[in-house]
Amino acid sequence: MKKFFCFFFQLAVPMALFAQTFTIHGTLRNMTAGEIYLLYAKDGQRTLDSVSVTDGAYVFHGEVSDEGPAYLLDRSPNQGIPLHEPHFAQIYLTPGVLTVAHTDSFSNTAFTGSELNTQFKGLQDAEKPYSQREADLVTRYQAAHAAGDTAAMAALEKENEQLRAETNTVYGAFARQHPASPLALYALGQYASRDMDPDKLQPIFDGLNASIKGSRQGKAFGERLDIAAKTAVGKPAPDFTQNDTAGNPVTLSSFKGKYVLLDFWASWCRPCRMENPNLVGVYAQYHPKGFAILSVSLDRSGDRDKWLAAIQMDHLSWTQVSDLQFWNNAVAKQYGVNAIPQNFLIDPQGRIIGKNLRGEELEKRLAGIFLN
Repeated sequence: MKKFFCFFFQLAVPMALFAQTFTIHGTLRNMTAGEIYLLYAKDGQRTLDSVSVTDGAYVFHGEVSDEGPAYLLDRSPNQGIPLHEPHFAQIYLTPGVLTVAHTDSFSNTAFTGSELNTQFKGLQDAEKPYSQREADLVTRYQAAHAAGDTAAMAALEKENEQLRAETNTVYGAFARQHPASPLALYALGQYASRDMDPDKLQPIFDGLNASIKGSRQGKAFGERLDIAAKTAVGKPAPDFTQNDTAGNPVTLSSFKGKYVLLDFWASWCRPCRMENPNLVGVYAQYHPKGFAILSVSLDRSGDRDKWLAAIQMDHLSWTQVSDLQFWNNAVAKQYGVNAIPQNFLIDPQGRIIGKNLRGEELEKRLAGIFLN
């Protein structure tokens, strides 16, 4: 798939704080739940708390060291059950008191006591029609993939690309309209997860207040923009070395003289696994002509066996490397990868000549190189 991604689940977005207390008062109307869960970031780590519901109400007390998005859920995310909108509400967790009221389901949640949450709700409402369309596209794409309908898949890829561009107008507009709000960085992060184009993002980032740009996460986003500029089409591909499945070091520059697709994926990423048959096909066709693939896996440290099994199951016969550090993979960070699948097409001189080429688009690009 070309534009459907697995994202880095970032909870703490804009501001680092000394630990301060928060309280959330919640009420349930026309709905029942035994427990409510709160998923948030504390000291940069994923934290899950739970409380019991009594007489249709619940209260969370805690400390927050990272302001940012958090999730209220009616079931534990550790149960392995896919979570969708009726089962969670996203909030913007800050020190202080927040009152929330859920009516009928978590999809209908009202906030009081927090100006940032009022802004956050407005952004959520603006992006909701696009997220609903995106969910429908994913369902239709999966059905087309299962049926082997490549024409429908190609059409849906183009439709999704247009949808992503439309969605980013919402995030870009919000950041421009709220340059002093920590939520501006959240909006830019959402924009970047869909299109990390420094030419589009840098002017918006430059327009934010100095306090926002100078925050820890503001500086981190500025660094992401710098990396994106260094890995743009036309730039030399940054060299790296990482071990393959046998533990032998592999260096990108050893592929010089060939066209190479640098591919980022993981065994747990369903869109990546669905794209793998396309890669198998183009590799079989163009490898004899001088085409190579170097895949970098973002699997976890304890999932080496799952990584190896996926390679075998998907018939991936080209070079595979990983440090098994999940989103902290050194090469992924070097290339600014925050969503997968992603790829970079590199020419024989080691320059990046394409990014995120998938399916029919990748086939056409390789045909133009090798069949002309």
